[in-house]
Amino acid sequence: MEQSRPCDSRRATDALQAILPAGRCSPVIFPLTSTETTMTKMMNAARLHKIGEPFQIDTIPVPEVRPNDVLVEVKAAGVVPNLRNVVTSYPKWFPFLPLPALPAIYGLDSAGVVAQVGSQVRADIKPGDRVYVNPGLSCGSCLACRRGDHINCTAYTFQGYFGFGPGSQQLFEDYPYGGFGQYLTAPAANLVKLPDTISFEQGARFGYLGTAYSALRKAQFSPGQTVLIDGATGTLGLGAVILALAMGAARIFATGRNTALLEKLQQLDPQRIVPIALGSRPTSEIVMEATGGFGVDALIEALGPNAAVATVLDSFNALRRGGKAINIGGVADPIPLEPFPLMCLQKSYIGSLWFTTAEGQDMAAMAHAGTLNLGVFEHERFPLERVNEALDAIDQRSGGFTNVVIIH
Repeated sequence: MEQSRPCDSRRATDALQAILPAGRCSPVIFPLTSTETTMTKMMNAARLHKIGEPFQIDTIPVPEVRPNDVLVEVKAAGVVPNLRNVVTSYPKWFPFLPLPALPAIYGLDSAGVVAQVGSQVRADIKPGDRVYVNPGLSCGSCLACRRGDHINCTAYTFQGYFGFGPGSQQLFEDYPYGGFGQYLTAPAANLVKLPDTISFEQGARFGYLGTAYSALRKAQFSPGQTVLIDGATGTLGLGAVILALAMGAARIFATGRNTALLEKLQQLDPQRIVPIALGSRPTSEIVMEATGGFGVDALIEALGPNAAVATVLDSFNALRRGGKAINIGGVADPIPLEPFPLMCLQKSYIGSLWFTTAEGQDMAAMAHAGTLNLGVFEHERFPLERVNEALDAIDQRSGGFTNVVIIH
């Protein structure tokens, strides 16, 4: 039987090491002898071997820990709603976003327990800690990284998902393990410590929550302000709603097309959440009437790829003078914004990709304090061997309330 070796395996032969580029991980498949199999701790992982085909459950060695990394035993991994598009239709789906070389272990959002720490890990991280692993990886040495702006690293990469630049493949090779494996390695700096009050299933939702939280922070959102959340019943949008509530929003205008989900959303806080059914009246008219013509302080765009550009422009008109629109959604078509009114009204349209580990730790603190309500999620749990069924479940979810997770 042949099994994949971890990139940093010490058993690679001298001949093989001689032909590999310096500093690169080995994608070579090594034959295991029966003696080696008994000496090597093994784990199960769902790996994609070919685009468009189902995940396969493989048995591979547990990764070894490098000095600055940690080994995490994954307890829950979120299933990204967009994952099926990535693994079935690539390169038609965002071909400029590189994928890891196959076979690959996916699983973007992982929560679990620290099993081992590297010899040079000096942080307050120890075996047994409950953690969420921020999958955002950066090279650590480019100009953006040296400025502490890791999300704008030219090689920024989502561990267990896809990358954003030509340097992503190296990071995939450095950290080839996603949440659809029983163990993964990650930089110690990427860990968000989770209190016992946060379940692993809730922790596996931190990626979407963090995206919304960072967007609200970029909008300089403050207690007592108002916000319009486009696509509020979706996975990203629901996170923005509960975080805006936690941050002291006076009113949240929430748009969506599913009236039943909008009613369910409003029940989270009937006094502060104002549902708006898209297609009934222009969103900007409803917001301006409700705010006396002032408009909202912030707009969080969390619409999906097929949403109409006209919806975005309508909501942008609901912003007050000096208001900020933050895009975290996937509207695919170009958005024509007129520069002169933009300048005169001092409005901003800002893109926001991800969130920092520090922001993730903020959310953990808010949830522990009870201000961030993570009890809104309805978890649908699937064991690893049913990962392909979990992808099917994504299509049947009840908007953002459903949280599909792989349980180890």
